[in-house]
Amino acid sequence: MPSLTGLPLQIIAALVAVAAFVATMKYWPRLGGQGVKPLLARLGAFFGTQLAVLAALGLVANSYFGFYSTWSDLLGLDGTPGTVVDHQPGGQAVQLKEQHALYGGSKAEQRSGMLQQVEISGARSRMTGQAYVYLPPQYFQAGYDGSRFPMALVLSGYPGSAEKLISLLKYPASALAAIEAKKLPPTVLVMMQPTLSGNRDTECMDIPDGPQVETFFTEDLPQAMASTYRITDQPSARAAIGNSTGGYCALKFALRKPESYPAAASLSGYYTAPLDPTTGDLFGGSQDLKQENDLLWRMENKPGAPVSLLLATSYNEQNYEATQQLVGAFRAPTQLSTITLDTGGHNFHTWTREIPPALEWMGKRLTPPQPAPAA
Repeated sequence: MPSLTGLPLQIIAALVAVAAFVATMKYWPRLGGQGVKPLLARLGAFFGTQLAVLAALGLVANSYFGFYSTWSDLLGLDGTPGTVVDHQPGGQAVQLKEQHALYGGSKAEQRSGMLQQVEISGARSRMTGQAYVYLPPQYFQAGYDGSRFPMALVLSGYPGSAEKLISLLKYPASALAAIEAKKLPPTVLVMMQPTLSGNRDTECMDIPDGPQVETFFTEDLPQAMASTYRITDQPSARAAIGNSTGGYCALKFALRKPESYPAAASLSGYYTAPLDPTTGDLFGGSQDLKQENDLLWRMENKPGAPVSLLLATSYNEQNYEATQQLVGAFRAPTQLSTITLDTGGHNFHTWTREIPPALEWMGKRLTPPQPAPAA
């Protein structure tokens, strides 16, 4: 079977679309007449041509953006969770052998937790963002009265929505499963999209004379959550995870401001901010600011940050080569781990295979709930 992203299949699809169009134009007069059969023939020719053209365009778009890398990826047949590999500077690695499946939880509040929709306002950034907050069941259990919990910021891609983090990526269900299996301490999830300024893709930056998105996520949000919920205000109890743009933001927060999120996981994330019509001018013409937000440049030119990073990719992903560059460039005290799937594209199905091991990796780095200080 031809490769889903290969040029031969795109050529075949294009030829089929052209042939369908030419045949429809040539034989259309013969499909005239009254009755059911001529009508069905015309409908079949019309919709068949449209389907052929859409299939050809879809294959070209898929090849360019890397949404689905193989037929099994497209059909959702690859369901095995990924495996975390911990790297050492210089290329040595230790592979974890266990793989864990995804499962759900019950509906009772003290067994499955609570999901709340909130609005978070930032005093320093003067920005406001909509979020979904997942409170684990332990938050409501008597044994954790007064305890303060770790927090994980979960970011979607761009364009994306926080709702998809719940409905498609199932972060609350995955977190509950990991908590029940004691692979993740009871953790509060804050699920958001990475942009706060209308539809502009800010790449989570403090843009000169523009939106201060990085300040919102790294300073305002942790403070607002700790003052509203029973969340530990220590950096060791915070982590960030995201897919695509959200993954880039999570890594950048950790590398640029290690005190904000000392642990960060990126699923299919890229490593430098793009400039296109959706972003506008992010850097105000500053080459220094552009380099500061280029994660590979930081790895190669800055001292290692005291953070733990997880990079998830696949052999078919567009970020695979860049991921290998980061693996080769990081230096202590940075700790770096990877998940590399055999197949997988830039899509929700791939990310659902990476989330369970990513949460387990995160669980080894988050401080568990802390008892309330004595009065």
